[in-house]
Amino acid sequence: SGDSVSELREWRPAVYRKCTDTLWLLLFCLFWAGLMFISGYAVVAGAAERLVLGYDSFGNICGRKNTPVEGANLSGLDMTNKKYVFFLNSCSLETQSLKISSLSLCVSSCPQQQLNSLEDLQSFARINGSYLCIYNLNVSSYTLNPKAAELCPTLPVPPSKSFPLFNRCVPQNPECYSKYASVLISMVNEMDVFHRILSGILAGRDTVIGLSVLALAFSLMLVLAFRFIQPLLIHTLIALVVFGLLFVSGVLWWLHYDYRNDPSTELETEKENVKFLLGYAIFSTIITVVLLSLIFVLRKRLPFAVQLFQIVGKIIGRIPFLLFQPLWTFLILIVFWVFWVAVLLSLGTAGTAQSTSGGQVEYRALSGICYMAWYHFVGLLWTSEFILACQQMVIAGAVVTCYFNRNKNNPPPHPVLSSTSVLFCYHLGTAVKGSFLIAILRIPRIVLLCLYSILNQKKNAKHLFNCCFCWVCLQKSCLRYFNQHAYTTTAINGTNFCTSAKDAVSILARNSAKLASISCFGDFLLFLGKVFVVCSTVFGGLMAFNYHRELQAWVVPLLLVGFFAYLMCHSFLSVFEVTADAMFLCFAIDMETNDGTAEKPYFVDQELLTFVSQSNKLTEGREHRNTRPFQDNEDGTELQPMV
Repeated sequence: SGDSVSELREWRPAVYRKCTDTLWLLLFCLFWAGLMFISGYAVVAGAAERLVLGYDSFGNICGRKNTPVEGANLSGLDMTNKKYVFFLNSCSLETQSLKISSLSLCVSSCPQQQLNSLEDLQSFARINGSYLCIYNLNVSSYTLNPKAAELCPTLPVPPSKSFPLFNRCVPQNPECYSKYASVLISMVNEMDVFHRILSGILAGRDTVIGLSVLALAFSLMLVLAFRFIQPLLIHTLIALVVFGLLFVSGVLWWLHYDYRNDPSTELETEKENVKFLLGYAIFSTIITVVLLSLIFVLRKRLPFAVQLFQIVGKIIGRIPFLLFQPLWTFLILIVFWVFWVAVLLSLGTAGTAQSTSGGQVEYRALSGICYMAWYHFVGLLWTSEFILACQQMVIAGAVVTCYFNRNKNNPPPHPVLSSTSVLFCYHLGTAVKGSFLIAILRIPRIVLLCLYSILNQKKNAKHLFNCCFCWVCLQKSCLRYFNQHAYTTTAINGTNFCTSAKDAVSILARNSAKLASISCFGDFLLFLGKVFVVCSTVFGGLMAFNYHRELQAWVVPLLLVGFFAYLMCHSFLSVFEVTADAMFLCFAIDMETNDGTAEKPYFVDQELLTFVSQSNKLTEGREHRNTRPFQDNEDGTELQPMV
């Protein structure tokens, strides 16, 4: 019958939306199953402590207890008090396939003075408790055992000091030091970039944690500043951003000049630092010029920005738990990032310990680690974006619930909890799909960067990659903008991601003249806040990392710190950004769906309506608004306020 056909037509789109969301959620679960497999494999096969603590020739990691290796009698020893690696033949080291030929031991201290005889070795061991001969040789047998000359270091033993990064005993004798340094330089230069970056992250782990805490503190300060915003705070923030941009750019150029003219720059990591510093300095200078120009152009819009955030602050005042939402998101992101870095470090050291004929231990790298690392990296992008998408949907749902409420003085009970429950029951697939699109667009940019570093000598290739890189960045920015509005439309209408994105684009296209000029300077002010947090964190990192130049690829960990600081600040300030965007999208739908009559009154309050009219000077033309309901969806659905 006709009624059955109409019911079927209404039923099929809902089933289709539910199936697509379920499929995307299932795909995300399968992807995380792969991540769990890689994590388990990395924990079982990896040993991240080997990178920074060092290990002896018998498979013992210095500074900790060890498990025995089959076939190696001197493995599995307790090295808790022996934190330094000592080479028995430090004055004539040789390398072969990234391995040092000399035997190495874990010792409690490095010899500060030259030791010329076995009696000196015995006396040093008894006084300092540091045994420089093979572990199974008793200290009383240093002068009695006929094979002591083979089991003890080559005499004379030069004075040495512990190396600050890898905990190695470095000889201080000029001749021995030059040979030792040349071998170490050749080894580090032959290491791949992946392992050098891991070494830099491990060596500066305390600094990275401190900078993350600093970024958290600055983010919380900005949240409070935007919640209780005043004109003086806006001018103070702009002054700090201008000073920070100029200061950080100047420091980057100064560090690049200092590193480039340093005659001791021999290591590949130090040369990479010079290259990265030049890139950072150029990028920072361009950003500084662009932002200063925009600040000058938009200076007359500052009063509107203050009024906008005061309105947003009132909305957040009706839903005070919105301010805590970024905190939960941040804690979830921190837990995930710590887990991701731990797996990455374990994955980078994954290898099997195998004993040799002489009772020594060699670590052999496993195949397929590179592919696992790329899979793990995609997991970082997708999961981080998914967590941020869930936060945006929760905030958008709470704002939509309060906006489409007639009694503004009596908001609905628990809008945040209600929005969270709706997200987990109905819209996880939408968040998965939106975050996947953002993550996918990040991957070509990373591939282009890798190809650019390989083909940077060819001018034509450089120009081509620059164009492709800009195009990918533009696509990602546009997609992120429409994703946010698609999440809000999903919260209003309950449609899937694609339908919501199409509806959002149509609404924004018809109301671009009304809303673009209002939201642009609000988003710009929030972006200045993010720039302030990143500049402050990067400046602290520059000062901290600059004191540790030895063998550290610290510029890449600094980039990671800047990236995490931006994500952290974005997670906190996005509550204002998503609230403002959701409010304006609800306003546009309200204007199209209702006409202000007694039968179809507006949901908007008078303050927001006056603000929009004043900022766009559209008070006189408000009677000519298009009051036709939005019914152009392919499913025949109509956008309705969420009940």
